[in-house]
Amino acid sequence: MTSFTDKAHSAEHLMRTLFAATPLQRNDHLSGLYDADIWLKREDLSPVRSYKIRGALNAMAKVRARSPGTGVFVCASAGNHAQGVAFVCRHFDVQGVIFMPVTTPRQKIAKTRMFGGDNVEIRMVGDYFDDTLAEAKRYCSDAGGHFLSPFDDLDVIEGQASVAAEIVEQLRRAPDMIVLPVGGGGLSAGITQYLRDVAPQTDIRYVEPAGGASLRAALNAGQPVKIDHVDNFVDGAAVAQIGRMTFDVLKSVPSDHVLTAPEDRICATIIEMLNVEGVVLEPAGALSVDALKDLRDEIKGKTVVCVTSGGNFDFERLPEVKERSQRYAGVKKYFLLRLPQRPGALRDFLQLLGPDDNIARFEYMKKSARNFGSVLIGIESSSPQNFETLFSRLDDRGFVYSDITNDETVAEFIV
Repeated sequence: MTSFTDKAHSAEHLMRTLFAATPLQRNDHLSGLYDADIWLKREDLSPVRSYKIRGALNAMAKVRARSPGTGVFVCASAGNHAQGVAFVCRHFDVQGVIFMPVTTPRQKIAKTRMFGGDNVEIRMVGDYFDDTLAEAKRYCSDAGGHFLSPFDDLDVIEGQASVAAEIVEQLRRAPDMIVLPVGGGGLSAGITQYLRDVAPQTDIRYVEPAGGASLRAALNAGQPVKIDHVDNFVDGAAVAQIGRMTFDVLKSVPSDHVLTAPEDRICATIIEMLNVEGVVLEPAGALSVDALKDLRDEIKGKTVVCVTSGGNFDFERLPEVKERSQRYAGVKKYFLLRLPQRPGALRDFLQLLGPDDNIARFEYMKKSARNFGSVLIGIESSSPQNFETLFSRLDDRGFVYSDITNDETVAEFIV
């Protein structure tokens, strides 16, 4: 019987028929910051800017070998899996039908169409992914096609394991630790199984977005469970329920080896990697780098590999990412100010601002029958400590205000 390691090596060889190994690069900035030997496995530099092409290629090749007469390949995806499937359909010159939610950004639709060309038909169905998935499976059954799961498929898991095979080969040894992003679990299951066989001494840490911690929920329950609410900001890893096949591999993972990354902090990491390193990462692609903040004490002096899983970042999201990064860092705040309706009141407030305090938003509603008006103010500053000084001045002058920066309900409507 062929071992999983052999299957992973076969998948790695298969990848070379389509693209070169993605780079494993030492990062001097992160290495200096954490006093460790930090390497990035740049899956964001694959032909589709994510590792998803690996699972799609391996699964499609194996299906075609087992069943040469297989007709259409079907998947449901709003992102990287769709692009990987499209690319591989064109490579094998087979037909694919890709179902996407109606709400999918045009950029992702255009890239999927570009990668697949005439070999792919895109169908926009449903406002929510669950509706899209149900329709894709219904169509697949009616058409007698093969459904390509983004993660819960043994062939896909083997394909993703080729990432680990490349890392060991490129580093010429196994790292002390590897940090993996987790969504549905295909990548983490493949790499975990490979390293258990080849390098059991390597520590593995898993990181999920705080708003989509499906692995942690499954470990707590002892089985895959659907979490009640998912924050879709980290769209490449925000999965409501981890796969059953992937959880079979990951069910023995110690719960304290699974980290959760706050979405706003991930934004800060995206901005840091873009500004300092010129590396464009999507939110899911930044997860492993972001987790280093929680691993600082564990990784000192060690060789650590972070898998940067994707770089399909829509730059229309950059203002939101910058905004959330600033709020996380404490250098931007929003508050409601109760301002007296008298001449000079606004001037009195403005004189309390420090030299590094910049007004980013100001909305004032004057009401003629009232003594006070409400003002929504957004302020950017160079340091969180500047807000302590500002609020102290406001208190001393008797201004009434409310800090709404972290009030998600209010921020959703007015920020």
